[in-house]
Amino acid sequence: MSSACFIGVDVGSASVRAGVFDSRGQRLAFAVRPISQFHPRANVVEQSSAEIWQNVCAVIKEAVALSGVAPQRVRSIGFDATCSLVVVGAQGQRISVAEDGDATRDIIMWMDHRAAQETADINATGDDALRYVGGEVSIEMELPKVLWLKRHFPERYRQAWRLFDLADYLVWHATGADVASVCTLTCKWNYLAHEQRFSQPLLQAVGLDDLPEKIPTTILDLGVKAGQLQPDVALACGLNTDVAVASGMIDAHAGGLALVGSQPEGSLALISGTSNCHMLVNREPVMVPGVWGPYWGARLLNGWLSEGGQSAAGALVEWTLRQHASWTDAQQQAEQQGISVYTLLNHWVDDLEQREPFPTRHLHVLADHHGNRSPRATPHARGAVYGLTLEHGPDALARLYLATLQAIAYGTRHIIDSMNQAGHQITRVVMCGGATKNPLWLREYANITGCDIHLASEEDAVTLGAALLGAVAAECYPTLPEAAAALVRAGATIATDPQYGAFHAAKYGVYLQMYDDVQRAQRLMQD
Repeated sequence: MSSACFIGVDVGSASVRAGVFDSRGQRLAFAVRPISQFHPRANVVEQSSAEIWQNVCAVIKEAVALSGVAPQRVRSIGFDATCSLVVVGAQGQRISVAEDGDATRDIIMWMDHRAAQETADINATGDDALRYVGGEVSIEMELPKVLWLKRHFPERYRQAWRLFDLADYLVWHATGADVASVCTLTCKWNYLAHEQRFSQPLLQAVGLDDLPEKIPTTILDLGVKAGQLQPDVALACGLNTDVAVASGMIDAHAGGLALVGSQPEGSLALISGTSNCHMLVNREPVMVPGVWGPYWGARLLNGWLSEGGQSAAGALVEWTLRQHASWTDAQQQAEQQGISVYTLLNHWVDDLEQREPFPTRHLHVLADHHGNRSPRATPHARGAVYGLTLEHGPDALARLYLATLQAIAYGTRHIIDSMNQAGHQITRVVMCGGATKNPLWLREYANITGCDIHLASEEDAVTLGAALLGAVAAECYPTLPEAAAALVRAGATIATDPQYGAFHAAKYGVYLQMYDDVQRAQRLMQD
């Protein structure tokens, strides 16, 4: 057992990562490869399963080589991925989801918003199953995407042998096992895990009554062994065929498993990245309007998972910076100084705060540029900026950057408030992902939410979460909480500073009012 090693593979929105971990949770090596996104038109985002799988094998092989670990020491692999839809034909061939028929683009990404009408039609059924997704199915979930494919390209839909969530596709490709995960189906396909069924009235109402025929025949709990590596896959990854492969998991949920798997009660896992996910496990089902779930067994076997989220977080910060006239200057200065552009921007904010204690007092951002996932639950929400002036240069960029970081944190506060008001009792926030590398953003999260922010010592907790799945599947640990207790170590804590409470309470009030103002403008203009 002491010599055992576990691999976690994380397929995010823009890259594939693999980490090799020992039996103490120490990361021995890490490898990463970028993956493409295709944007043929507004609100359409596609990917290639062939490219992703090629990079999965590459990062596993590289990470094993970098670790210096003998292949026979690797006991397992766990996969997590974004909740994107992969369409596979009867002989395993790729089936296009692209409007121009490009067969290389066979994945509709989670962030794709093409299925607006299909989303509305599903929600119009008012089916009881919708209570378990906060009252409305999201445009980012799988049923709207599947319905869009069936309506627009019925022949492609007919040819589809399997409709996979991306994590389940990776497990199938690795093992040949025709299985799906309770995590993916429950959280993104409206599968009612607590009753082990789909809602047939819902599927029939929208013309998807044949959907169960197109998903895997076996649904596995988390940490269950799906199979072992197929010979060609083992060869491509530089491993042996006796490596156990666990059932898959959604990427953010794997991060949540690592963050709070050993202490789930009252612990909100905040997984930051392109988007934000906010996850909490409760012993009893708690319905929160606009918050997904409760999902039975979707992260831990004996608990109900609730999931809030923000459709754009890191993506919104990057977009905002790239629109600004001073962005190019910031990039050039950062390169000249040999630091990241975010480190430079944090210096600019610090300099501005030395002269103005509250630089964003009169500049406010509403962070709904890509809709509001929670708790408003509308993809049609829009962002806004109040308080613009003719200011330019570094101060202007620093001010807008800080206001944007704060706006995303206010969105998180809104989710926390909504969950607590509905009956949850959030006592701590544990965080992983891109924002944890930015001390300024961590400070704002702590001060705005009023919660201390706890970090894990492993900076890539999502990959570690995937490795936990494999460690249990290989029977090295009996349960996921026990694996988390053995492999996950606590990191730093960022304490909230109460002296900023009144300031952020006022700005939070403005943030909430901005949503109402934008909604009023949309109503006035809709005709």
